[in-house]
Order: sequence, then C-alpha cells, then structure tokens
Amino acid sequence: MAKVRLAQFEDAEQIANIHIQTWKSTYKDLIDEQDMSNITLENRIALWETILKSPVNGQIAYVVENENGELVGFVSGGKERTKKYRYDGEIYAIYLLKDYQRIGYGRMLISTIAQAMKQMGYDSLLVWVLTRNPSADFYKVLGAKPVEAEEVTIGQGTYEETAFGWEDINELLNNF
Repeated sequence: MAKVRLAQFEDAEQIANIHIQTWKSTYKDLIDEQDMSNITLENRIALWETILKSPVNGQIAYVVENENGELVGFVSGGKERTKKYRYDGEIYAIYLLKDYQRIGYGRMLISTIAQAMKQMGYDSLLVWVLTRNPSADFYKVLGAKPVEAEEVTIGQGTYEETAFGWEDINELLNNF
C-alpha cells in the first residue's frame, strides 16, 4: 500500500530524480527542448538538499512511496511567495512519476500537505501551473479556481502560468 511521509534529507537525490523525470515527461510538448535542458540532476540534487536541510518560508515537503517502499512522487509548499494575492499558503511543487499518475497518489500528496499547512495556520492555498499543462484539470477537480495568469521565464523561453487557488483550505480538505 502506498504511504506518504515527511521528506528527509536522505531523500534529496531521489526527489531530484523524480523532479527531472517528471519535468521531462510532463513538459516535453509544452517547453522548448533548449529550455528543458537547463535542468540538470546535479542542480536539482543541490536544490533539494538545501530545501530539506534549511527550508525557507516555512517550506515543508512530503514524499509518497509505492507498495515496495520506492519514492515515486513528492509535494512541497509553504508561505505564498509573491504577497500579491489574498492567499497565505502555496504549493510550490508536486511531481509524480508517470506510472503513478491518475491512481490516487496525487490526491494523497495534496491531502497531506493541505492538512499539514492547515495545522501550521494557513487558511488558503495557491498553486501555479503552466497554463497549457493538461494536469491543471487536477486542481479544478479538487475545487481550485483560476486566480491569475502571468508570464514566466524558463531558460530562454517565456511561458504562461496560471495560479489556481482555494480561498478556504477547508474547501480543499472537504474533497478527501
């Protein structure tokens, strides 16, 4: 049976691996190849080691293990970073290996981080998604509403991102 647990420093390399694999499979048709190639395993390992050792903005991260105890996905979140919106919490990243998508693992991760963030005092949540990402529907199914669209630079390219939000974190938690 799958299990979600708090991410640990020792998970950094596996999280980085999941991040890279999922990034490439999810965004291969949405982001130019040259912009995708800027993301390396080495810089993702360094990023996740830093996040897990010295989190900023109250950042927390959870991993999901499959029935064999292998890490197959993760989620992280914390304080809303832009301070431009009326949301106090933000999901920074959620990635699942392709074989583990659409079987409930994403819901497990979102439920876990939403519960943890509510316990930390957050009342609302925001998540940014590339507008053309077909996975954006996942958030809509969970009751998120579009908040804003902005341009984001990835590598040399410019892409549109859409923020989806839950004004009341309890609305999200009621979906589980």
